[in-house]
Amino acid sequence: MSLRADALSSQRPGPSRLYVVDFSGWKRPVVRQCFPQARLFFVRGMADVPEGETALVWGRCEDNQDVRRAVRLLRVEDGFLRSVGLGVDLIRPMSWVVDGRGTHYDAAQVSDLEHVLSTQQFDAPIRERAARLRSRITAEGLTKYNVGTGSWRRPARAGRVILVPGQVETDASMAYGAPGLRTNLSLLKAVRQANPEAYVIYKPHPDVLVRLRAKGTKEDEAGQWCDEMVTDVSMASLLDAVDEVHVMTSLAGFEALLRGKKVTCYGQPFYAGWGLTSDVVPHPRRSRRLTLDELVAGALIEYPRYFSRDGKRLLPPEGALDELLAWRAHTGGVTPWWRKAFRVVLRGVVGVR
Repeated sequence: MSLRADALSSQRPGPSRLYVVDFSGWKRPVVRQCFPQARLFFVRGMADVPEGETALVWGRCEDNQDVRRAVRLLRVEDGFLRSVGLGVDLIRPMSWVVDGRGTHYDAAQVSDLEHVLSTQQFDAPIRERAARLRSRITAEGLTKYNVGTGSWRRPARAGRVILVPGQVETDASMAYGAPGLRTNLSLLKAVRQANPEAYVIYKPHPDVLVRLRAKGTKEDEAGQWCDEMVTDVSMASLLDAVDEVHVMTSLAGFEALLRGKKVTCYGQPFYAGWGLTSDVVPHPRRSRRLTLDELVAGALIEYPRYFSRDGKRLLPPEGALDELLAWRAHTGGVTPWWRKAFRVVLRGVVGVR
């Protein structure tokens, strides 16, 4: 396999020609918006990409394909501020990350994001911009999906409260970013055993709660290892109420850092290893110490591409926040009945993975 791993910054124009490999129809308009200057060729497999050209693939999907020729490979994934609603509901995203080195969740190799965090000198203007962005995200209670309308009240008897967010165990981030624990139940057990006096909350992953992704191994036993399970509560409100967040690779750990919470990582997510988290499995390649605003500058300003909701423009992150807030205000954060009904169709078409 011969792939030229040229980095692609979100701040630079992309390739002039791009072969888009095996993207579903609903994602194709987003590809056009993400690469407005490129001539796009939608193809079924890597065999359809001519030698010397650039291929766009979703995440690690090319791992199962025959890639033998010199092809520049770009991988795309959802960004960290995505939408009002779940990706499994096929809701159009407001951000993607495009990576020419690897994927941000693959701890075994350097991604464009890790390269930025390892090497870039973050000057005062971008640190200040990141601080303003972080302040606005936390003040407005924004997260990746912005779902959940219920509230949660911290019990009066609770001392130190730890949130353990569940993950979809078949996700690529678990395969590539969790060299130790890889199940929600094993994480809960480890947290309980290390913190017997703490009040432990478990929040199953929203994709699992809507039954579009499969429960984890023996996840039905989670209640035996926590003090409380919460479901229809927004991640932002939970993060504001707890003291610590313990994760394998969940983005909730990054969202907790934005809010000044203590985060313990049992895996190696992109935000671990920079001196901002307690790392059960230290990352040998990440030795630089970053400030929180330097991490934010890399992860939320330099790395993603943000889209306008009208499908016509790329946006700066500040503009994306404006549109995301307007979107949430319009919906009230409530999932409409017709989308819940559509989930029945999706379960029949794609199954529960």
